[in-house]
Amino acid sequence: MTPIDELRQTMARLRAPDGCPWDREQTHQTLARCLIDECSELLETIDKNDLPHMREELGDVLLQVVFHAQLASERGDFSFDDVAREINEKLIRRHPHVFGTGKADTSAKTLELWEQIKAQEKAAAGKVESAIFKKLPPRLPALMFAEEAGKRIAKNKLPADGVIDATLIEKLSEKLTEADAGRMLFEVAEACRRRGIDPEMALRKETDRVMHDVEIRVHSRA
Repeated sequence: MTPIDELRQTMARLRAPDGCPWDREQTHQTLARCLIDECSELLETIDKNDLPHMREELGDVLLQVVFHAQLASERGDFSFDDVAREINEKLIRRHPHVFGTGKADTSAKTLELWEQIKAQEKAAAGKVESAIFKKLPPRLPALMFAEEAGKRIAKNKLPADGVIDATLIEKLSEKLTEADAGRMLFEVAEACRRRGIDPEMALRKETDRVMHDVEIRVHSRA
């Protein structure tokens, strides 16, 4: 048995009826914050070039992948093998200069080819990306996600009246200092904790709503 098979077997055991109560309670949604935390810790080891700890943190990120795949497998949605197979096929499909007859002799050409193939795949699948927010990584940490969405709205002068409270934002920003912002953010985070609200998820959902409503307004004006 390979180490990855052993890990998958361990995860299945933890999720079994007589397994770990905490692991059995988890869902894709409750694990979202864990994934963010583990990726952040991995990034710290990369920044420090701390290879021993990097190995450990890579394992923690891999656990999240295995955990989500286990949850999906239990529901009959997909399995870990499906995940591995799909990403392997994607890598081969998007590297025709390595696995096929395509040509790309520089990194820039490689990225250009990747994006071309990606666009073709999405078009074939009937997936149309928003021209407004398509380059905005959708799952940045919630604060960065909200900030980047706000930048895009301001930069392109997108119609956000009624979507966000511009008057309140203007009033808050008039004399806002870093210390004030930190205090308010901490207070909101603490209030969320007391109410059992995940602040990351709450802000992410609100940013999704703002982007969606702004896009509707843009298209209605077209």
